[in-house]
Amino acid sequence: MNAIAEQYVRLVLAVGEHDTHYVDAYYGPDEWREQARAEAWPLDEIVRRARALQARVDALPVDADRLSALRQRYLSRQLQALEGFGRKLQGETFAFDEEARMLYDVAPPAVDEQALAALLEPIDRALPGDAPIAERYNAYSERFAIAPQRIEAVMRAAIDEARRRTATRIALPEDERFELALLTDKPWSAYNWYQGRYHSRIEINTELPLTVTRAIELAVHEGYPGHHVYNALLERALVRERGWIEYSIYPLYSPQSLIAEGSADYAIALAFPLDQRVRFVEEVLFPLAGFDPAEARRYVEISEAARVTGLATIEAARRYLDGRADAAQTRAFLQRYALATPARAEQRVRFFDAYGAYIVNYALGEALVADHVARLAGSEVAARWRVFAELLASPQLPSGLRAVEG
Repeated sequence: MNAIAEQYVRLVLAVGEHDTHYVDAYYGPDEWREQARAEAWPLDEIVRRARALQARVDALPVDADRLSALRQRYLSRQLQALEGFGRKLQGETFAFDEEARMLYDVAPPAVDEQALAALLEPIDRALPGDAPIAERYNAYSERFAIAPQRIEAVMRAAIDEARRRTATRIALPEDERFELALLTDKPWSAYNWYQGRYHSRIEINTELPLTVTRAIELAVHEGYPGHHVYNALLERALVRERGWIEYSIYPLYSPQSLIAEGSADYAIALAFPLDQRVRFVEEVLFPLAGFDPAEARRYVEISEAARVTGLATIEAARRYLDGRADAAQTRAFLQRYALATPARAEQRVRFFDAYGAYIVNYALGEALVADHVARLAGSEVAARWRVFAELLASPQLPSGLRAVEG
């Protein structure tokens, strides 16, 4: 398995020479990356090697050790996704749903506009008026956009509190750390670049308005107990303690991303239950941002109600990438059903262009992780944190979560 794992890492690095987004993180041997650049395997060779390597994994007897058995299944499915992405880079086309299954191990549900409109009814009631719901919501939400000179202080306060809450529930590596960078002109709102050795660079795109609740979401999603903690726990438990080198590399277009994005989105409610989120906004973030604390509860509750728009964003991407809607129609759909501002809708279309079906990993991943944690832990808070931490530190696949009972 270790020999197979090394070949898998080298294949991921080889694909990365054909797509700059593909290798999201790597902290294995530097010479392997240098060799990948020097050898520059063509895509047909990469696809052939991936198929052969997956066949080797599948031919192995299932290990009696539970984590080792999960490792085998994980490597097999990651190789299948690698082979599929290699075919896509060669020019083969896939429908949106087919790409989601092939790369992310998930089947996106069908959804119609009537169902999407029904999800917005609580916001419609909370913000009365004659204008479209999206206009009313964005006019209200943008009242709480953080002034540029205050963004860093608000973000650092949110990250510090997210870290404090996480550290009381999960034993973090002693030397874990992050650096924060504010920038613009990106197709995403934030990104965690994991550097290895328990170190992350968290980048926040300030090109679009950053609201207070969004600051909390990004602090959790990109930091604690989201991407930064996920990568750090994998490095400690699987790379350092077990010597599983495949976890020193993270191929973006793979089933691992659904676990990563789903757990990071689920972590928002885990780390900041609604009433505690209200209190933190009221007592800390609103004063830092210069807003009236008396409005905190209504603002947080309306912002939470708007988090249902993930399915609308997936449907917008499906129609656009399958050629059933052009960019203008997609922007209009996002503004109507995903409550996007015109600028945010434009950014989303750029994201679809750059990342394809990747958008499925957020809302669908969150739902899958939430179901997994609830089934194994119930409503008891400590148990939910325990199951969540175990998920982060294990070689899980989206299709395997429902079958895992302990």
